[in-house]
Amino acid sequence: MDLHAVRRRLEANEERLSPFAARSAGALRHVTEEPSPLRTAFQRDRDRILHTKAFRRLKHKTQVFIAPLQDHYVTRLTHTLEVAQVARTITRALNLNEDLAEAAALGHDIGHGPFGHAGEEALAECLPDGFRHNYQSVRVLDRLENGGRGLNLTFDVLDAIEKSSKAREDIFAEGWGVPRTLEGQVVKTADAIAYVNHDIVDAIRAGLLHEENLPDAARRELGATHSERLNTLISDAVEASWAATGEVPAHGQPVIEFSPRVRAVANELREFMFKRVYLFEDTRRDAERGKRIAIFLFHHFVAHPAGISADFSLREDPVERRAADFVSGMTDRYAIRLARELGCPDAEGFAP
Repeated sequence: MDLHAVRRRLEANEERLSPFAARSAGALRHVTEEPSPLRTAFQRDRDRILHTKAFRRLKHKTQVFIAPLQDHYVTRLTHTLEVAQVARTITRALNLNEDLAEAAALGHDIGHGPFGHAGEEALAECLPDGFRHNYQSVRVLDRLENGGRGLNLTFDVLDAIEKSSKAREDIFAEGWGVPRTLEGQVVKTADAIAYVNHDIVDAIRAGLLHEENLPDAARRELGATHSERLNTLISDAVEASWAATGEVPAHGQPVIEFSPRVRAVANELREFMFKRVYLFEDTRRDAERGKRIAIFLFHHFVAHPAGISADFSLREDPVERRAADFVSGMTDRYAIRLARELGCPDAEGFAP
């Protein structure tokens, strides 16, 4: 039996998708490969990402609250899984390529360092060319994983990952470009939907907020509970982006978006979270300590490059780049433990 018939059937099924959907049969990679008999190109990318060491380390990387002792705070891994779920729901509803969205969602935060955005800020200050987690995600998947050979992912998945990040002023801001596929745009939107909502739940759990503290417009327009807000935002994205299905006339290239009313309220809620949670004094206190730990570790390994693991860096790169790759690959708990062993005073304040 020719098992390649399975993949060909899956690729043929994609012809039923929206005319605006990406097709796996035409997906390109840096290096051309023999197709998988059982999986499309995007399914293969998804599986490669899922089996990386970098993906496993997300379970001990900060989302908002650094190295929490409680079991129910969102981690970078659970955030990633929620983004994938939201992205799959939206792409399925719009008849887009669910496999592409899932693969990009699973890889979109894989370049985040320890201590969340505080760790990102630290490495951005240390490297002359700066540091962005979305670019680092592409670097990890395209160059560092698989013994320094990278995973040879499709360009569509890498593009969606690279452009998944958002500027503070607007969920749909184009600070790092617009993904070239609608599936990439879905992932960018799903990321915002997921993190705003689960970060509210975590902030309430941490005692920083109560439901009634949320902006009146958000409670009125989006809903008064976690599930209501998720349902409203996902449903609105589907309805506002319906032209992406190809079932109604499109004026130009369709885009993934919210309705103007929901977009305004979602941005107001997001800004509220910046002020009341992400930049709140108590939250920033731990974040600043995490930032100092990341800077300490970076300078330590620049001075002692023999300690940089070959699994996390490329030997031919400058030592600063190698140190940044090594530190950014660390989990919160590993970075804290290592910094404590090396005598960093800021590491002493965190639980072991």
